[in-house]
Amino acid sequence: MPQNDEFLYNLRNANPIETVMGGYVNLIRRGRNYVCSCPFHSEKTPSCTIFTDTQSFYCFGCGAGGDVITFVMKAENLDFSEAVKLLAQRSGMEVPEYGNKDSGYAKRKTRIYEMNRIAANHFYTNLFKGPDKTGLQYFANRKLTPQTIKKYGLGYAPDSWSDLTDLLRSKGYTDEEIADAWLGGQKNGRTFDMFRKRVMFPIIDLRGNIIGFGGRVLDDSQPKYLNTGKTPVFDKGSNLFSMNFAKNSNAKRLILCEGYMDVIAVNQAGFENVVATLGTAITPDQARLISHYAEEVVVAYDSDGAGQKATQKAINHFADVGLRTKILHMEGAKDPDEYIKKFGRDRFRMLIDDSNDANDFMLDKCEDGLDLSTEIGRVELLKRTSKVLAGIESPLEREVYISRTSKKCDIPVQVLKTHIDSMLEKNSRSAKKNEWRTIKAKTAYIRDDINPDAVSNKKEARAEETIISYLLKRPQEYEEIERIAPPECFVTAFNKKVYKALLERTKNSEKFSISLLSDEFSTEETGRISGIAAKKREVAVTLDVVADCAEVLKKSTPRSDGELSDDELLELFRSKNK
Repeated sequence: MPQNDEFLYNLRNANPIETVMGGYVNLIRRGRNYVCSCPFHSEKTPSCTIFTDTQSFYCFGCGAGGDVITFVMKAENLDFSEAVKLLAQRSGMEVPEYGNKDSGYAKRKTRIYEMNRIAANHFYTNLFKGPDKTGLQYFANRKLTPQTIKKYGLGYAPDSWSDLTDLLRSKGYTDEEIADAWLGGQKNGRTFDMFRKRVMFPIIDLRGNIIGFGGRVLDDSQPKYLNTGKTPVFDKGSNLFSMNFAKNSNAKRLILCEGYMDVIAVNQAGFENVVATLGTAITPDQARLISHYAEEVVVAYDSDGAGQKATQKAINHFADVGLRTKILHMEGAKDPDEYIKKFGRDRFRMLIDDSNDANDFMLDKCEDGLDLSTEIGRVELLKRTSKVLAGIESPLEREVYISRTSKKCDIPVQVLKTHIDSMLEKNSRSAKKNEWRTIKAKTAYIRDDINPDAVSNKKEARAEETIISYLLKRPQEYEEIERIAPPECFVTAFNKKVYKALLERTKNSEKFSISLLSDEFSTEETGRISGIAAKKREVAVTLDVVADCAEVLKKSTPRSDGELSDDELLELFRSKNK
């Protein structure tokens, strides 16, 4: 067996997929397998299955799937070689030298990490030793200690158009690479420093890499905050500031703040479990990331209008991933930083412990702008609160809030409950109609980005997938399978590529597993292969069925055909045999 295949096989055995995935999501045992809520899309009912016998996973909701290497690639936003190295470190294995698997994309990411590290050191040195002490004075005024500044690696970008770019060029980086890292901009053929005259906040990922920066001006210039744009290593909608510290906290609760300084002030006050979004409202990806490390979130956004609006959006995203949400109600301060400075960390801790439930927050917001001394005001309040109550999923919780609201609005409990039940039934009917519209829309325009040929060759694609599924189940029979169904008879390009790769691997690997395909196919393609195996696990496929599938392909000419289910396809073969 080639050395790399041997190593990958041993790597997979040293990192059981259920153990690795169990560090990211809550697993529920189902027989010998596990199910969980998919870490790659928001859902309330678990649709992701971990198959322990094949050491693979597949989400029947979004189509993500693969082996432990694929999972780490998707979960940590890594390429193949980076995921292999991470798993090797996790299990104490040494990655062998068996040729250079690093892609151009991997090298590009490595160069950006290097440039970011150089830039962070440069900004930090400038803060303390540079001639301009504006940045240091700003942090001193915000009451940050030298220890906190060092912990977060804070810095200062001087008022220069070429200070950083000159340094990076002197270390061998090209203007194109500097722009690729978003450390420099380009105009009229010239490269200039992207961050100028700003205090700098390095953004660090969960593995300790500096992936980007946030910069704040110290005057009235715009934009007030400038964040690194999208690069091969950074996407502001998928990362959280200070998550590298918060993930090590033993607390099952995370505090979500609005900005860098709020997070740093709260952390300095002794709360490690605090994070912030990166200049945007919370995204579904960020909510899922938080759910990997906490069971409850305390939203500590600013008390202004924008902060309250962002709070309502956050509540919805956290509900989607099953997180309990509480809301910090600050009186006498506009944000956590100001509150801690005015009242101290002990009062802030009490404030967190006494934070309101998200439903209380939403119900209280219903009263905004209403005169409850009038009938019109009370009717409008009932309309608003009814929408909130109908949105509470737990029947028990809903009953509690219905009882509380009925007393507040002076209306019989049963009347309000009947009204809410009617709304729930209406919402259910509406959801079913929307689901049916979506199904009809998808049926009217079918598209398959991974295997485009399958759209016009549905029956053939089904036959190909049946052959592939049998090969995945019984790789030791590859010779007989290839004799019955040679790759040349495959109609769709993607399935043919998969089939050829499987045959090649089974010929050259004594211990075949889907892991051995991870370096040849993208994570989306690996998910499709895992889906073929997962969807046909319970289908009784034999060599006779494989032969019938091969006949379907050999006699086929590419054409549009009606889609057959697995059962219909098997029935076709049985009728032919009879």
